[in-house]
Amino acid sequence: MIDIRITEDILNITECLSLAQDLSSGGIATFIGTVRNITQNKPVVRLEYECYQSMATKEIKKIVDQAIEMFSVRNIVVHHRTGILFPGDAAVIIVVSDGHRDAVFDACRYVIDTIKQTVPIWKKEIFEDGEEWVSAHP
Repeated sequence: MIDIRITEDILNITECLSLAQDLSSGGIATFIGTVRNITQNKPVVRLEYECYQSMATKEIKKIVDQAIEMFSVRNIVVHHRTGILFPGDAAVIIVVSDGHRDAVFDACRYVIDTIKQTVPIWKKEIFEDGEEWVSAHP
């Protein structure tokens, strides 16, 4: 099962866990990326995420398909938020489930690392003294 969502709505970890869970999965790994209140010793007021949604969704789907093939996992949920987020808000939730813990940990790490490298999602960090656009990938 694959579920990919890019939304301005608040992300729901309970929903993500429920979507990824099945009775044959003995392991569930999660990653929740949250907004920090400080970056490079500067207080963060908020973040603003933007993306090219159709392209971002296609890229995430490719990453998820690669993870399923590479790590032989069955279920992956990726929900990413856009819009205005504040410190403490969840920006991304990734849940991977399958029968073996090593595979789910490895797949979860692969998905978040590859999303950060390749998916067209950008964030603007708003500080008390200015702002800066940051690409989601180097």
